[in-house]
Amino acid sequence: MSTFNILRRHRAVLLFSAVIVAPLAAGAVLDAGWADTQAGPFPVASAMPASVTSYAPIVAADKPAVVTITSIVKTSSAPDDQIQPSDSGLSSDERLPQFFGNRGIPAPKTPPQGATQLAEALGSGFIISSDGIIVTNNHVIDGASAIKVTLDNGTELPATLVGHDAKSDLAVLKVKAGKLLPTVAWGNSDGLRAGDPILAIGNPFGIGTTVTAGIVSARGRDLNSGPYDDFLQIDAPINHGNSGGPLVDTSGAVVGINTAIYSPNGGSVGVGFAIPSNEAKLIVAKLVKNGSIEHGLLGIEMQPITTDLANALGLPTPEGALVAHVGDGSPAAHAGIETGDVITGFAGQTIKEPKTLSRAVADLSPGKRETLSVWRNGKTVALSVVVGGNEDSVKQVAAVNSSQPVHSSFPTLGLALGDLDQTVRQALNVPSQVHGAMVEGVDPDQPAATSGIELGDIIVSVNRVPVQTAKEASQAISAATKSSKKSVLLLIKRGEQQTFIAVPYGNG
Repeated sequence: MSTFNILRRHRAVLLFSAVIVAPLAAGAVLDAGWADTQAGPFPVASAMPASVTSYAPIVAADKPAVVTITSIVKTSSAPDDQIQPSDSGLSSDERLPQFFGNRGIPAPKTPPQGATQLAEALGSGFIISSDGIIVTNNHVIDGASAIKVTLDNGTELPATLVGHDAKSDLAVLKVKAGKLLPTVAWGNSDGLRAGDPILAIGNPFGIGTTVTAGIVSARGRDLNSGPYDDFLQIDAPINHGNSGGPLVDTSGAVVGINTAIYSPNGGSVGVGFAIPSNEAKLIVAKLVKNGSIEHGLLGIEMQPITTDLANALGLPTPEGALVAHVGDGSPAAHAGIETGDVITGFAGQTIKEPKTLSRAVADLSPGKRETLSVWRNGKTVALSVVVGGNEDSVKQVAAVNSSQPVHSSFPTLGLALGDLDQTVRQALNVPSQVHGAMVEGVDPDQPAATSGIELGDIIVSVNRVPVQTAKEASQAISAATKSSKKSVLLLIKRGEQQTFIAVPYGNG
């Protein structure tokens, strides 16, 4: 039996024995948390500083303010073998979005055809106000038709949803207990360093409030799950049901919200993620006041600047956010932002990478006018933009993970190009307004074969000059070699996405 299967069965036994008190109609128990069982004993003592002999005083102070959250949800059916994605041979970068796609929520067994399926989704939360304000993850209560909160003393209370925000994965609940409730205080996550000890508190598997210890492994982790990706990485074991629970420091203050783990094989490998408190408390305050958050957007797709891209664009340093696409009718389009611009400044802030811009824009309210700086044709241009709202018709600011380096050689670059005739357009479903040269072949003996350029890609422009045909693309590439630059800048369209690739000239 594989380790994955053992863990999965063990998990199912724990959930069944600990959580099902009263059966639901066509019921199932499913957990809204993220982690899996910790393989092997965890050396708590090694995480404890010399000045601390026990975490018991911290636990005694904070544990009464930690709650269990039970959401009644209607869920789609899925085969039992899809409880957790198994290790299917994918790379870590390919597996990570799969885990963040469903937050690791195990799916219940397929019900009889036509039956209504309800499930209890379990998570954790913590009380920040004595009148019953509770913070948790949005994915813990997402889609819930009813929410129940169980206090540390066992008291069960119905909860109302005050507000939630999917992009930051935060939600605020409120309960009426008829008395003042114990609380925990926000701490300063900016003061955390890699190596600092922390405690994770929550209700894993529904067995009761549990405390685990570890250290901050890293800061500023970007997992490509949204504009607010700035996770704390921790090695304290967090398990199914810990999602939404507090991560506290040695003073007992909340420095993070336990949200996710990375698991390559269905078991814990000691890589957990928490939302920093300094980010969370600002969003929570807005949710308490307004119930929701309307994030700002520009309506562009971006990619990071590599050394090759900087060379092709004439940038002195590989910094900024390269605009790979501007949405039609978007705020960016109205401001005059163009595909190929490099945004280097926004609202007085220096932009060194797409994540910085994505976060800065998302924090603004729609209608806010700001100035941004772009690098265009070798000089800096100042533009004024009115930040838009999150309309469905316009894509939110997104960071396209297109930093993979490309190495190709001139004159062919290892590519065979063809025209986009009607037959090709119909076969590849290419809209009539898209023009360029289609990649019909990639020479396996040329570096382009390992660059990520694929059959069916469309070269839309060469050095920011649009091309209509394969002949124009070839001529533009040939002309580019006569410039002082060491790379040719290609704008590639693949499906609905556009990406710039700087291809250095080789010796052929």
